[in-house]
Amino acid sequence: MVAKGKYQKWLTPDGLTLLEAWARDGLTDKQIAHNMSVNVATLYRYKQDHCDICNALKKGKEIVDIEVENALLKRAKGYKFTEKKVETNEQGEQKITETIKEVVPDTTAQIFWLKNRKPEQWRDKQPEQHGTDDDENDNLYNAISEAVKKREV
Repeated sequence: MVAKGKYQKWLTPDGLTLLEAWARDGLTDKQIAHNMSVNVATLYRYKQDHCDICNALKKGKEIVDIEVENALLKRAKGYKFTEKKVETNEQGEQKITETIKEVVPDTTAQIFWLKNRKPEQWRDKQPEQHGTDDDENDNLYNAISEAVKKREV
């Protein structure tokens, strides 16, 4: 009699859905392995050996990553929303008041977004440029000076 591997229950539709949900909820691989009652090295092996498991975890992580990206972009740009307030008077009648509120753009979110999306333009320290005209002129001057010194000897 051959024992079935623990991985087989994770290849079922319910198992894959649960793995995807855990990944979507932001659990780390270590936490997911704990929930599966395996060690993290076993989870890594499952991911290598069974593409369905790997894909379920990727899909879950991609969804939450996109949601966070969208929230960051929304916060960076600012947004408006409608706040509804329900008041009940002594007679039990309800009055609904709607107020449009605005969340102003967040400069910290803007900076974070730009530094990560356009690092060549927005990083704090720009890369040093080598081979500029001044460097070439200095090199040419040094070469001429050396040549003149050798002729004088």
